[in-house]
Amino acid sequence: MIRGILLLLLGTTRFSLIQCISNDVYFKMFSQQAPPDDPCYNKAHEPRACIPDFVNAAYDAPVVASSTCGSSGAQRYCEYQDHERSCHTCDMADPLRSFPARSLTDLNNSNNVTCWRSEPVTGSGDNVTLTLSLGKKFELTYVILQLCPQAPRPDSMVIYKSTDHGLSWQPFQFFSSQCRRLFGRPARQSTGRHNEHEARCSDVTRPLVSRIAFSTLEGRPSSRDLDSSPVLQDWVTATDIRVVFHRLQRPDPQALLSLEAGGAADLASGKYSVPLTNGPAGNNIEANHGGDVAISGSGLHYAISDFSVGGRCKCNGHASKCSTDASGQLNCECSHNTAGRDCERCKPFHFDRPWARATAKEANECKECNCNKHARQCRFNMEIFRLSQGVSGGVCQNCRHSTTGRNCHQCKEGFYRDATKPLTHRKVCKACECHPIGSSGKICNSTSGQCPCKDGVTGLTCNRCARGYQQSRSHIAPCIKQPPRMINMLDTQNTAPEPDEPESSPRSGGDRNGAAGMAAQSQYYSTEGGRAIMAKVIGRDTSSEGVSREAQRRAMDPDVADYEMDQVQPGSARSPITGEYEFQAADYPNPNPRGSEMERFDLQIQAVFKRSRPGESSGAGNVYGMPNTTLKRGPMTWIIPTKDLECRCPKIRVNRSYLILGRDSEAPPGYLGIGPHSIVIEWKEDWYRRMKRFQRRARTCA
Repeated sequence: MIRGILLLLLGTTRFSLIQCISNDVYFKMFSQQAPPDDPCYNKAHEPRACIPDFVNAAYDAPVVASSTCGSSGAQRYCEYQDHERSCHTCDMADPLRSFPARSLTDLNNSNNVTCWRSEPVTGSGDNVTLTLSLGKKFELTYVILQLCPQAPRPDSMVIYKSTDHGLSWQPFQFFSSQCRRLFGRPARQSTGRHNEHEARCSDVTRPLVSRIAFSTLEGRPSSRDLDSSPVLQDWVTATDIRVVFHRLQRPDPQALLSLEAGGAADLASGKYSVPLTNGPAGNNIEANHGGDVAISGSGLHYAISDFSVGGRCKCNGHASKCSTDASGQLNCECSHNTAGRDCERCKPFHFDRPWARATAKEANECKECNCNKHARQCRFNMEIFRLSQGVSGGVCQNCRHSTTGRNCHQCKEGFYRDATKPLTHRKVCKACECHPIGSSGKICNSTSGQCPCKDGVTGLTCNRCARGYQQSRSHIAPCIKQPPRMINMLDTQNTAPEPDEPESSPRSGGDRNGAAGMAAQSQYYSTEGGRAIMAKVIGRDTSSEGVSREAQRRAMDPDVADYEMDQVQPGSARSPITGEYEFQAADYPNPNPRGSEMERFDLQIQAVFKRSRPGESSGAGNVYGMPNTTLKRGPMTWIIPTKDLECRCPKIRVNRSYLILGRDSEAPPGYLGIGPHSIVIEWKEDWYRRMKRFQRRARTCA
């Protein structure tokens, strides 16, 4: 007993362990299971055409019948077979004797046939309609009506279709024993590409046939290549199907002899045009003779057991499945960046190419617009698409981040492209920031950012004067041409513009009227006691007493003005100035014994074009009463009165070279100075050869 209990416990424990392991393996199996392949993409995730499954689109779909047996109370209906008739009762109030229209689209079971029956036809007319709603567009292959056992066959009927949910209808197929008489069409009509979208007429009076079938593509030339025939694609498309019964076939006259007087009257009315030699076989409807019945003629009626419509949910090759949404509406599950109930359009922002139906050769995937991440909306332009030879046709709308253009690839007016950022960057476009005074407009070049500058103004934003121009106080002309540099250092009012340079004579070679030529012809170059040198300013002494702060600020700060002259880089190939400079502040003794405010600059003399003879005195013109200073290449101190610097004519800058003309009497021995008549010109590259040429001429003339 105890052993049995132990075995039972062990078995239970083992079973629990196995169950736990099985559950773990079960869930692990699902976690490792690869997702199912999408039929709309291949293994390389490239788009391809896909279609939903083939279904009976009519299954469980709503059907509306214009006439139903027993809808207005109990009625009698009759069936005929082998010269005999059997009559029964229909009543919608009794489930066992009701034949509603929903029986047409329920599950079709041959062992349990359910039928829809119309009310017995009358002598005044017997048009009966069945309207089937598919819920959305389908591409149909066939329409089949299965007749109830022992039911009379229709003699004339028409199948209609609608593509706009019942707003309009067009014939899909005609059925009649007299096609030309009733519908004006031959029973056997040839079909070509010119009329393959037209309805045809067929004869349905063949005996021993219990169903009426219509194939939408049979005998139509383009049916083998449906993708290439938009006409046939529209032909097989439908949202609703309507069947209109016009009249029944005539039963066997021997069976009609047993009808009551009402039935004889119906026969005399001539409603039945084709004799029925053999009626449909089979009968599983039990007769029920109880209750009161309403007699209506012969009791003939229309009876259909199944209404089936074969086809596929229309998704234009862009979906492999249709499903219902929260509202119960049937929609395609679109792929290939398409949208709509039928995948009939491209989804938003995917309009770079026109929408097209997917085919076996081309998936025609909708392509996203190329807006470089600067727009959320775009539209399609066919003309642009054609010009691009079918590559791109999207036009971006409402570009953001200061961009514009078809692809938001350009900067709009007032902005320019920042080359340091990618085109997709949200700050790729920078504001122009054109100077309000120096520029002639606020719109710069969208690529380079160059603002339109006024005459004499330069810089990306037009914020400084160009070379040869100086700042003025006018907002209209903020930069004006500089006056001649060969000016009196103390003449602060001489701001007249530089005169136009006359044509050079052949003798002078174009140098006589230039600045260098004027310097060579000046009195300092041609008289005794004069000097002419080229020197480079390599430093400035700021420790001298009496130097005003304003003069120091103006001499040392290169950005004191809103607009500056372009600087010439030293050491160029043609410039006589070579080497780097180093700021020096040597503690020289005050060279001005009279105590006037002076500024000292450290010079490096590069060339001496004219000098006084050693020991020679300038006579009464020498205010210091001492011999002249011997000038030679090398360092020297240059003294300038502070008041002359404040006029900034010209502005003396460190690491610049100047042509200095004057007299030795303007400075004490050992120094280089300037006086009321000295000339200081900023050195230019091409002056060295000119000055040497003038020097040789002077020697020749002497």
